[in-house]
Amino acid sequence: MDIYLVGGAVRDKLLGLKPRECDWVVVGSTPAEMLALNYKQVGKDFPVFLHPDTHEEYALARTERKTAPGYHGFEMFAAPDVTLEEDLLRRDLTVNAIAETPDGELIDPFHGQQDIQNKILRHVSPAFSEDPVRILRVARFAARFAHLGFTVAPETNTLMQSMVEAGEVDALVAERVWAETNKALGEQTPSRFFEVLRECSALEKLFPEINRLFGVPQPELHHPEIDTGVHTMMVLEQAAKLSTDNDVRFAALLHDLGKGTTPEEEWPKHIGHEQRGVPLVTELCNRYRVPNTYRELAELVTQYHLHYFCIGEMRPDTILKTLQNLDAFRRPERFEQFLIACESDSRGRLGFEDKQPEQTKMFREVYLAAAAINTEALIEEGLTGAAIGKELQKLRIEAVTQVLG
Repeated sequence: MDIYLVGGAVRDKLLGLKPRECDWVVVGSTPAEMLALNYKQVGKDFPVFLHPDTHEEYALARTERKTAPGYHGFEMFAAPDVTLEEDLLRRDLTVNAIAETPDGELIDPFHGQQDIQNKILRHVSPAFSEDPVRILRVARFAARFAHLGFTVAPETNTLMQSMVEAGEVDALVAERVWAETNKALGEQTPSRFFEVLRECSALEKLFPEINRLFGVPQPELHHPEIDTGVHTMMVLEQAAKLSTDNDVRFAALLHDLGKGTTPEEEWPKHIGHEQRGVPLVTELCNRYRVPNTYRELAELVTQYHLHYFCIGEMRPDTILKTLQNLDAFRRPERFEQFLIACESDSRGRLGFEDKQPEQTKMFREVYLAAAAINTEALIEEGLTGAAIGKELQKLRIEAVTQVLG
């Protein structure tokens, strides 16, 4: 049997990047032979094995045939006579369809090296259209390699558009959409994921709440970029610069969903968009079974991001109530996530990208002042029951007042 390093590890080595993981393809072998060599099979229907020492994945060379709609509708065939080129042919992108022999020779039947040199994400064959997950994967790779200048080949975008029109994305299950989206949020340029989905019309199908933000105007005084969809992508990019936390990036992405439901006659103003946005966030999270930590932060940022901007104009008791509604005193780490998401919103505007907003420092200072007053000291003073809460409220308002000057 012959063993080749394939896929992302080869691609990343050619890009001068450290491979995230190594995948191997085995040509000319059988499950029985792999098991006899102490490889451990993963699953019953999938010819993939774990190396006995490294635990890296070794897959028997295989072909695939489309048998039904969606990404589950495939029949796989693995046999010793399946060639390396046949295995590479079933892969999604040319940059992922390069193999390397143990002595370092590259086998590149679909010109992936040339596409790496030209920074192009291009599908290997028309069989790409058989699996709708590949639309998400192309968008995710675009987000991963955007900073290197990679773009999606026009013919690949056209093919993805035809897949959307054929209803292929309708067959995607929630868990797979979220898994790819979550990975994309962690990439260097997460906004490209959503932009690529929009360019092939998949965003409208998968994330209609985000898609409808494009073309919705905002007041130019506060938003020189005007377009709410453009602003949303800018906010996500700022969040990616300020934090590696996907919870924060997700909240930044969804914070303005309510603006997509503002009646046109009210444009460019969006009064009450915060309250309108919260149920949209909740619905999207329920649809894709998004983890609760993501959902809770996104709901809070959506509802209270204008409080962040207006802190200098708010009364001390209102500020304290906002801190309490954010559960800041019990969840200080989440309060910090809230501030970063809101700062991303402030910076995600044309001409404001490098401006440090005063609100972050002010909000943090009033929180620290209020949090420094706790119930232990009040109990030591002999207060009990409701008197403790009343005095705590009074002292915290005084502390906030003092910070505000």
